[in-house]
Amino acid sequence: MNFQFPEEVRRVGFVATRIAGTDGVSLETKKWAAVFESMGLDCFYIAGELDLPTERCTTIPEAHFQHPEIQAIQQKAFGTRERAPELTIAIRTLADHLLQKLQAAISAFDIDMVVAENSLTIPMNIPLGVALVRLIQETGLPCIAHHHDFFWERPRFLINCVDDFLRAAFPPPLPQIEHVVINSLAAQEFCRRIGLCCRIIPNVMDFAHPPAPLDDYAKTFRREVGLSDDDILVLQPTRVVARKGIEHSIELVRWLDDPRAKLVITHAAGDEGDSYARRVRRYAELLKVPVIFANRWISDRRGTLPDGTRQFTIWDVFPQADLVTYPSTYEGFGNAFLEAVYFKRPILCNRYTIFQTDIQPCGFETILFDGYLTDETVQHVRRVLHDPQYRHRMVEHNYCVGRRFFSYEIVAHELKSILLRPSHVCHCRLHECPEPPGQ
Repeated sequence: MNFQFPEEVRRVGFVATRIAGTDGVSLETKKWAAVFESMGLDCFYIAGELDLPTERCTTIPEAHFQHPEIQAIQQKAFGTRERAPELTIAIRTLADHLLQKLQAAISAFDIDMVVAENSLTIPMNIPLGVALVRLIQETGLPCIAHHHDFFWERPRFLINCVDDFLRAAFPPPLPQIEHVVINSLAAQEFCRRIGLCCRIIPNVMDFAHPPAPLDDYAKTFRREVGLSDDDILVLQPTRVVARKGIEHSIELVRWLDDPRAKLVITHAAGDEGDSYARRVRRYAELLKVPVIFANRWISDRRGTLPDGTRQFTIWDVFPQADLVTYPSTYEGFGNAFLEAVYFKRPILCNRYTIFQTDIQPCGFETILFDGYLTDETVQHVRRVLHDPQYRHRMVEHNYCVGRRFFSYEIVAHELKSILLRPSHVCHCRLHECPEPPGQ
């Protein structure tokens, strides 16, 4: 039996480990919030780290995946199959604490519905997931669980001693939760493992409102990172992690054999260690490819570091790229791909699985390769770089495709169908029907 959302939902609370910066979950959370706000709903935020208006936020330090107590739990929970009683106690104790904090925030903001942003999906914070499940079960609060990447998609979570917690909360097999995934393969695997239906809502961009032209501040980016105006900026707009396939971007720049071509990588390794970053540096040195690791210049907002270094947003950088490389071997969806489409940049893309199943069929025109670069791939890149008319047709076409399939309007349509399902409308109408004649 499907859970029915209440007749009036006016205040939505997003719950996550972090809603800050430029990671995919934070970005998509803010996009959903913008859609909800456009529907007349008020949005509030509960997380371990937040960069949103304080009057709408509650920060719970223990909700962050980098909190020391959470890190201690993670170290003991994964990579082994034996669990000490102390770990069970630690998880339950923190879950009780987080439940109290969540209840207080829900009450303070008078929240009608919770959106769990990846916090019931990947076990970066096990106590938070356990606490959220209890909150939903014990209060009956409506919940949409927005799933970005599941634990079974990450090798580092497969060996663990907390399978009971994972089965209970990541994700919870509760029919009263509206489960949403971001791609079709995740939907198939979710249904197979959990035994429930889910809805697919892809990642999106606000294609109805094109990006503003570059201002004078953004135009200083090239100079700040050491590029000249006639350099070819090959942009790798990702973190430095192995699944991003950055070796292919390095090889491309080498094959172009143009001293003006420079690879710019926007983000650091993040929470997955720095061994791959060292490999990327050595590989670039081996091929004598100039690479700029630009993470010190990239932030979620503009500003200046104490040493005078200017900081730019990723949106300052995208419009200045001559080519965007997206050679990932695996992605849950592909935020950087959509961002490149939004900023009308040509894209070199590896045909990773989700691209093949959920993105390519939409009709995007990109420079594609299957696992490794070929002479034809490099020739296609050269044509895009040196044929302005061809490049213009390509990026304009892609923008139209993006607006059709990956716009805010798609999210609005799907969320409205969740909030206003026919069964609920019929239920409301039954209460409004007059007594039959003669009674």
